[in-house]
Amino acid sequence: MSKKYYQGMESYAASLLKLKKPLNTYLSFGIISVMLCFITQNIVAQHSHKHQGLHHWEIPSKNPDRIILTFVGNTATSRAVTWRTDTSVENGFAQIAEATVNSSFTGKTERYKAITEPFDLGLYKGNNSLEVHYHSVVFQQLQPDKLYAYRVGDGNKHWSEWIQFKTAKKEYAPTKFVYFGDAQNDVLSHWSRVIRMAYQTAPDASFVIHAGDLINNAHRDYEWAQWYKAGGFIHSQWTAIPVVGNHEFSPLTKGDDRELAIQWRPQFTLPVEKELDEKLHETVYTVDYQDIRIIALNSNGMLEEQTQYIEQQLKTSTAKWNIITCHHSVFSPAEGRDFKFARKKWKPLFDQYNVDLVLNGHDHTYARGHVPKISSSTGAENLGTIYVTSVSGPKQYPLDQQQILSYTKEGYQLDQSAEQTQFYQVITIDQNKLTYVAYDALGEEYDRAIITKNFDTGKKNLEQMKIKK
Repeated sequence: MSKKYYQGMESYAASLLKLKKPLNTYLSFGIISVMLCFITQNIVAQHSHKHQGLHHWEIPSKNPDRIILTFVGNTATSRAVTWRTDTSVENGFAQIAEATVNSSFTGKTERYKAITEPFDLGLYKGNNSLEVHYHSVVFQQLQPDKLYAYRVGDGNKHWSEWIQFKTAKKEYAPTKFVYFGDAQNDVLSHWSRVIRMAYQTAPDASFVIHAGDLINNAHRDYEWAQWYKAGGFIHSQWTAIPVVGNHEFSPLTKGDDRELAIQWRPQFTLPVEKELDEKLHETVYTVDYQDIRIIALNSNGMLEEQTQYIEQQLKTSTAKWNIITCHHSVFSPAEGRDFKFARKKWKPLFDQYNVDLVLNGHDHTYARGHVPKISSSTGAENLGTIYVTSVSGPKQYPLDQQQILSYTKEGYQLDQSAEQTQFYQVITIDQNKLTYVAYDALGEEYDRAIITKNFDTGKKNLEQMKIKK
């Protein structure tokens, strides 16, 4: 052992023992060597036990990771951010200011103290027994239609980079957003290219809908780590509307009831609809963005209670466009899938209140269809609701043409479909026109549909592009 190494370790040991002087002031060389050996081995053992088998991007530290923006409150004046650290960061902080062309905004920041939540990954035995801290802040009293820069950290030395987002306008204005079906499997290997291609296609998207099954095994932190790494900074810049899928539910212990992913509520700060049962909190919520109302549902259970919620949200909506998103496909294009409850109880409400889009996942294939309305007086057809099922991850199922055909008796018409293709969708709303475009993983356009809407009468027309061969 070199003298330099010995002196360094001696100083380190003294700091661990909180001594004000070097160890040799108190002890002999032999005793110090034994103590250093014990301390070093103990530190290495603790580290390897807690982090054994983890990739470096799974391991929490003082530096913020898994930073994600979500909507809470008025989208023109507020935004929520959530992030993770190790337990040494007992208090989290965020800073925010209106962005400027240079770094002068840093002198005008507002500081927020985070709500910090201890979280034990070991609640699920498939994870390492590791405790982390989740931190969340809701930025409030922001100005509409402004570009803001924010960062999160410990309030001292360990900060994230400055990240930008723009608040919504108060009035009706053009909006662009992205929608993904299931990512679910091999997320880092195979979904990363899809979300990154989506970002290349629509970097100015205001928000993103993840329509359930973000990962495959609800509680497994390795898979959540993949999801965050795959999206990288995109998660901290695009505001997310996450939807729970069936793979966000799993028993914590074999034989127990299925439970919502233990990470869901700590890692996503989402609106709480107090009139709903607590089990539905932060899985069922509504977002109003520039005259678009997006209603996110939990299609895994407690469906009847959500039926009342849907009707209330649609009945009271003053938005020019109404969009529903839930995981399970209302008109499933895959074999063995059939969401009868939604077609029986939810679809009549979508028809009654002229819902524009329903965005689903679950079936690992692609289908876009619509339900026309028939005028009782003239017999003329008018566009009703467009239903989309899509998949962004590598797991793929074949189409069930017979099942799709069976929906014709319920008024459903299939317009476009695909198999064995990873997709992302970019949806743009401008004035009375909604443009829906599905892109494949190569960034090439596959499907396009344009809805033109008369806001006075509610009548809509559909213009479609022929499917790419």
